[in-house]
Order: sequence, then structure tokens, then C-alpha cells
Amino acid sequence: MASCRHKGTVALALSALLAACSGVVPSPGGPRPAPPPTGQVTPPVSQTALLAGVKRGPAVSALGMSTADAAGALASFRESCPRLIARKDASGLTVPGDWRQACTAAAAWGNGSPAAFFAEFFETARVGTGQAYATGYYEPEIAGSRYPLPGYDVPIYGFPTDLVRARPGDAPPLRDGRMSLGRYAPDGAFTSYFDRAQIDAGALAGRGLEIAWAADPVEVFFLQVQGSGRLVAPDGTVTRIGYAGQNGLPYTGIGGVMREQGLIGSGPGQYSGSMQGIMRYIADHPAEGRALMERNRSWVFFKVLTGDGPLGALNVPVRAGNSVAADPSFVPLGAPVWLDLDRREANGLWIAQDTGGAIKGANRFDTFWGAGARARVTAGGMSGRGTALLLLPRGVLTRLGAR
Repeated sequence: MASCRHKGTVALALSALLAACSGVVPSPGGPRPAPPPTGQVTPPVSQTALLAGVKRGPAVSALGMSTADAAGALASFRESCPRLIARKDASGLTVPGDWRQACTAAAAWGNGSPAAFFAEFFETARVGTGQAYATGYYEPEIAGSRYPLPGYDVPIYGFPTDLVRARPGDAPPLRDGRMSLGRYAPDGAFTSYFDRAQIDAGALAGRGLEIAWAADPVEVFFLQVQGSGRLVAPDGTVTRIGYAGQNGLPYTGIGGVMREQGLIGSGPGQYSGSMQGIMRYIADHPAEGRALMERNRSWVFFKVLTGDGPLGALNVPVRAGNSVAADPSFVPLGAPVWLDLDRREANGLWIAQDTGGAIKGANRFDTFWGAGARARVTAGGMSGRGTALLLLPRGVLTRLGAR
């Protein structure tokens, strides 16, 4: 579900709204996501879990995971296995073959204790200090239709064919070595793609890119922040849409902009830094609200999804209460993660199945809470601190020489 998460749900976070703007980067969060722990900053592109340092943690059996928690994680781990045993691990911690024994056992694990499965095949590792910060994201539901209807006139666009990467020599490469995203002008020059203000003004209108129409432009803005969602038509029909790409322009969290302008706080005339508070400000000040949203030049394009859940960075469904977004430079995507936070509802075992533009650094996580009103409230208010452990296949830490 990507988005600020700018990934592929990729996880975008609500806190992201405030974050990226104030110092915390976009990541789901709500009532006023607190900044990450002191000293936790976005790492250089070259930094990985190995460079951050890896130490052995306690025995898996000592974590005290519940049967229900372990069962949900085991189901998500099974779904991740086909990808896990085939993809390169950017963290440098594992190779595909490390996961084969656990994945083979997971596929055949029947009535045995799910907690016993993790205790038998995994050992824990602490990356860096192990001090963790977690936010939350969810799958929004907004009023929308696959077809234009009265009152449904906000277009949701699919990925445009003229949004491409520059040819070598036409633009400087990005830090990760890839070429910049943009478009070729009629004169053949490579330039930035249309930004939010230009698209709002109709830059893409009349090109047949609409995959759906929504009722509320503010809801569409926040749908882009989350990176995926459900469109609910007047007849009750539900269409799931997911991240298809982004215009290549930087994300600006509007919560941070509001904070800089003194609009967020507890004083007279100020609004809370939660998603709900930001939406209330935009509703109370339509012209200023539109200008505020257009400060975020990034635009997310969508595609219609089939299946039973939004897809994460592993291209498998993310599951409420089981899936977490992480930085793949520090966490192997598909690996189990144990969180022990000051937010009880987020404690327990998760599977790293997603990434996010705001989810950067060691022990930075974005917890997924599903869809609906309860998920929206939980994700919007999630801001937890504590510790994190990775669960790696037995033998990996010995090979790495971890103490």
C-alpha cells in the first residue's frame, strides 16, 4: 500500500501527515504522533542492519507470545514464504536458503502450537540499540464509484503512460542509482511530472486515465497518504484499489506545515495534529485547506485490486494485526518481528510485509490495522515506543558472528 509510504501498499502512515512535515516522516499515526526516539534519524542509503550491529536476543520461548498472536503471524508468514525464499535480502542478514527449512515446516504445520513453531525454527536478534518507534496505517473506506455519478466527480487516476524514468544522460540519477521519474516534453526535454496543483487544475483530464470517481477531494488526499483503500458506491458495491505509482515529486506532510504555521496545538483556534484534526481544519477553511494540500506536490496513482486484501511490498496481502511495514535495509521482508511497546494493542508478533516512504531506519515500524472505523481510529492514534526483536532462522546469527 504505498504512499507517503510511497511504496507499493505499501505502508504510508498517518503520522506521516505530520511527520514528514515536522521532523517525523510520514507514517501512519494519529492523534498527534510523537517524533521518533531521540537520535533515530533516516539513515544513509548505504546503511544496513549489518552496519548498525546485530546482537543475539532472548530465546523465542521466553517472549510469551499468545496462541492467537502466533497463529495470525504464522498464517502471514506462510503467505510470505514464496517471496521470502526467492528475493534478495537488502538488509544483508539472510540469503534465500536460510528460510527454506522454516517455510517448509510452516506449510506442513498442522495442529501443533503456532508459538512452538516459532520457538523451534527461529532465534531473536536485536538490530542496533533495539529501541523501536511504531505508528499505524489502515485501509480507508471512502465514498466512490467505478462510474461517474452525480456528486461523485473527483477523479481517481490510473498510472499515466507518459510518466517514465529518464534515459541516462537526460537527468541526474537518484541516490539509489535509479533514474528520475518525470515526463518528456513535446520538445524532447525531460522534465518533472505534473504536481498536485497541476493535476487538481485538470492536467490529466480528458485522457481516459480515470479508474473511479470519489465524492470528497479531501478523502482522496488521505487515500493517497495511505496508499490503498476501498471505494463504497451508493448501491453498496465495494471496489478495492491499491498503489500503482507516484509522480516522482517529494512528499510533504501537511501536518508539519500546519505546525510551522501555529495551527496545531491545544490553544484557541488551534487544531489537533491527528488526521481527524487536519481534516477538520480543511473543512473549516476550504480555500486554505486546498492550498495546504497542494503544498504536498506528490501524487499517487491507483489500480483496481482483486483478492482479499491490499497488497504490500512483498506483493502478498497485508493482514490486520499481523502485518507491519519496515525498512528493508534493516529487516528482511517476510521476517517475523517482535514488538514490546508502550501501546499494548501493538505488542506481539508481526510479519514484515510492507515498506513505506516514511518508514526508514532501524527499528522503525508501521503497524497495519485493516479497514473500517475502528482501524481508522487505532491507526490514526498509533504512536508507540519500546523495543523490537527480529526473528531470524536458526543458524543465521552464528554465521554472522553475532554475540
